[in-house]
Amino acid sequence: MDFDFNLILVPLTIGLGIIWLLDKLAFKQRKTRGRGQESLLVRWAYDFFPVLAVVLIVRSFLIEPFNIPSSSMVPTLYTGDFIAVNKYAYGVRLPLTYNKVLDTGAPEHGDVAVFRYPENPSIYYIKRVIGLPGDTVSYDQGTLAINDVPVATKSIDFDANAELTAQLYPPGQIAPGQVLTEENAAAMGQQEEGEAQYFQETQGEHEHLVRYLKGMNSSQYGPFLQQQSPEVVSSEGNEWRITVPEGNYFVMGDNRDRSADGRFWGFVPDENLAGKAVYIWMHKPPGLNVPTFSRNGSID
Repeated sequence: MDFDFNLILVPLTIGLGIIWLLDKLAFKQRKTRGRGQESLLVRWAYDFFPVLAVVLIVRSFLIEPFNIPSSSMVPTLYTGDFIAVNKYAYGVRLPLTYNKVLDTGAPEHGDVAVFRYPENPSIYYIKRVIGLPGDTVSYDQGTLAINDVPVATKSIDFDANAELTAQLYPPGQIAPGQVLTEENAAAMGQQEEGEAQYFQETQGEHEHLVRYLKGMNSSQYGPFLQQQSPEVVSSEGNEWRITVPEGNYFVMGDNRDRSADGRFWGFVPDENLAGKAVYIWMHKPPGLNVPTFSRNGSID
């Protein structure tokens, strides 16, 4: 989710709106010349401004579509999922400036949130909210806890869809002179799935699955946590504890060992929040494949 469509939509809508308004008040080409006889820009303003204005309002304040480009939220979301994001769940914000003009709510434990990546706000990330402002989040020998209360977790048997597993690694160039073919990418995904363990977590009103990989350490801590004071991270790297600052949130991916999340780069400021992911409305496998609607459903 690395492109903000509003960078094009907002200037275009404003530009056409100005032309439309000038013709209504000053030029009056539509009135004097008749429909279809105006200059090209004036004609475009009448034809496209109302449509773009509606699209802008809906995308900015109500519902915005996003496409999932990676596997960091597996098994909740897979690469190629198209999702709907509730833009007013965490406050109504102006497009481009992102200033909050109306406070309509805040993230809760377990929400799947879309936000602007703190290290590069032009890129959108999606993760699950683990820690709220003031929370102490800790990890100790495989147990995730919030304010010293372990998150309700139980092991579960989960048979991943083979077609979705084959999409865990995208084909294409992975290094200069190295190209990952579709066959090799699918084989890597299937091999990794053999090492996957699934657990059901309950956070607040959310009950969802998380995915771990045997022998991996990224589920325990990442570079951000390593930079904290020695008492935050144990010398073995299997225990950490951190307090979320006011006005910030701590997030993690459901694919715990394949997610570049708050453990690696820190907290999400409130002003970076974009909305709450609420629904999968389409899935498009990579390449020249027909979209499917078999994954349609609410996001928990």
